Amino acid sequence: MTDGITQHAGKDWWQSDEGVWFHRQIGTDEWIQDATNLGPSGVAKGLDLQNLNTGQTKTITLSDPGERFKVIETVQSPDGTIVEILEYKELLGSSDVRTSEMLFFTTKSGAKLKMVRIRLSGGKVRVEPGALYFMKGHLEMRTSTGGGMLKGLKRKMLSGETFFVNEIHGIGEVYLEPTFGHFLLKQINPNNPGIICDKGMFYAGSGDMNISAKMQGKLSAGFFGGEGWFQTHISGNGVAILYVPVPKEEIMRYTLNDEKLSVDGNFALMREDTLQFKVEKSSKGIMGTLVSGEGFLQTFSGKGNVWIAPTQGVYEKLTTQRGMANFANNPASMGTMVKSGKRKR
Repeated sequence: MTDGITQHAGKDWWQSDEGVWFHRQIGTDEWIQDATNLGPSGVAKGLDLQNLNTGQTKTITLSDPGERFKVIETVQSPDGTIVEILEYKELLGSSDVRTSEMLFFTTKSGAKLKMVRIRLSGGKVRVEPGALYFMKGHLEMRTSTGGGMLKGLKRKMLSGETFFVNEIHGIGEVYLEPTFGHFLLKQINPNNPGIICDKGMFYAGSGDMNISAKMQGKLSAGFFGGEGWFQTHISGNGVAILYVPVPKEEIMRYTLNDEKLSVDGNFALMREDTLQFKVEKSSKGIMGTLVSGEGFLQTFSGKGNVWIAPTQGVYEKLTTQRGMANFANNPASMGTMVKSGKRKR
């Protein structure tokens, strides 16, 4: 509650001194009087969803989590699936005093617990094993190798993704494991480039997703690039739910138009598959490379988008024994190498 404003079901709610309820979309300024005057408690608890394949309509009752979290991002997949990122305002505590103490400092730091909610209307969502938290509705889970034994082995051995693929089909709500980490929702379209990302970033995906291993362009890229010989290639038609190491607001996207982007480190999270990736010396000559202090650089060239996380290395240094002392000295370094592919939820 802030200045009498409560956030619920993706809206701000405010009640006047006369008891009249008003609401507005989060982030907008225009207030609308609530016709029912029931406020947040009057939000519909049911939802009619039509199966796009059969045309059959079913009604599901929505979960009613109260007013402890808000929807911070919503993306709709082409098959009608709605993907939402939920964020809890704060955790109210535990009977254990030590846990309450940790929660106090967690709240003060601004860290918020998040959870992914997926509303299926006859479509499907692919989730990584262990990611499912709970689900409700007319749903069925199907497990397969995702295209055969060889494809499953290739995906497991080369890209670090799972051998088995879990898909949830039907109509209802799917909730994924809560985390203090961060998510990025990326719409994938067959008419647009696919994306190549770090191992372990793919968390779930709605619609028809193709997850495979992509070999780095040259041997030098795999040897010096800090990403390994293979990365994860995502294509198809739907919404990819990616687990990212920093808040999405701190991720920078660069659009290259026959240009080159050079990164001193491996904190480039993902790129479109239209771009060329190489690892190059910082200078044309060996002597220039040795005295420049930069060594090898990750380079991206061509036409497409690159997403980088400049603050990833900062957070990782804060978790070391030296902590803030890492930033007391001259920040010059021989590249910022981060723990690519280390997924923590």
